[in-house]
Amino acid sequence: VQIHAHVMEDVMDLDELLNPKPKLVVGEPLDAISVDELQQRIVSFEAEIVRLKTEITKKQNSKAAADAFFKS
Repeated sequence: VQIHAHVMEDVMDLDELLNPKPKLVVGEPLDAISVDELQQRIVSFEAEIVRLKTEITKKQNSKAAADAFFKS
């Protein structure tokens, strides 16, 4: 069976679309990353922290509301 190179490239592109690699990886080596990219990552991580804290607050509020409902 002969597989053409462009078919394999399409398969690899499809795999990347279906299973994207995370852009931010905690603990990854930083040696080859530029200062600009590092600064962008800081902004992205800070935004993710805000998103995580918002979700925690939302879940805590939901739990508190449920607890209050079942206590009365």
